[in-house]
Amino acid sequence: MGEPKVLGEPGVLVRRSLPSEPAVRGSASLFLTEARRQGVQAGRRMLYVGPEPASEHVAAGLRVEPGTPVLARRKLLLAGDVPVRVATSFLRLDLFADTPLCEPGFLSPSLQARIEELGHRFGRAEEQLVARPPRGDEAATLRLDPGEWVVQIVRAAYSADDLPIHVLETVCAASRHVFDIVQVSGADEF
Repeated sequence: MGEPKVLGEPGVLVRRSLPSEPAVRGSASLFLTEARRQGVQAGRRMLYVGPEPASEHVAAGLRVEPGTPVLARRKLLLAGDVPVRVATSFLRLDLFADTPLCEPGFLSPSLQARIEELGHRFGRAEEQLVARPPRGDEAATLRLDPGEWVVQIVRAAYSADDLPIHVLETVCAASRHVFDIVQVSGADEF
């Protein structure tokens, strides 16, 4: 099977492993770590940090009512100068209002580490992947060609005691990604 054809942004193709390897997942930036391993010059730009109403899928993951204000942390991920993903972290304001997570800019050492510093230990996650046409300003933000689709990955993360603490929605330019499916250690069949 050949590589996907990229119309508007020639030569840009990045890989994303599903699920993410633990060493990558635990790094300061999943995207920057993956891109470095692939020899891709990666960049990122924070687009927005603040409250916004939870969409249906975000509300379901965070176990709140749709429209409930949640904290959004949205960033644009670039390969070279080409936009390839918009990644938005959604967090419950009843848990994280008035914390360093509400501050603009990137968090050090990572968002996950800062969540754990606030007393929340990650226990499990659920991930849903959907291919769909772009919505809102996604086509313009990702500089998609007419008719080009996106892949939306929604990961809901829960604490060790099953409290919903983080939903990550990643919207990828479909023609600029290959999704590698990896097995857990020791497994040799799909």
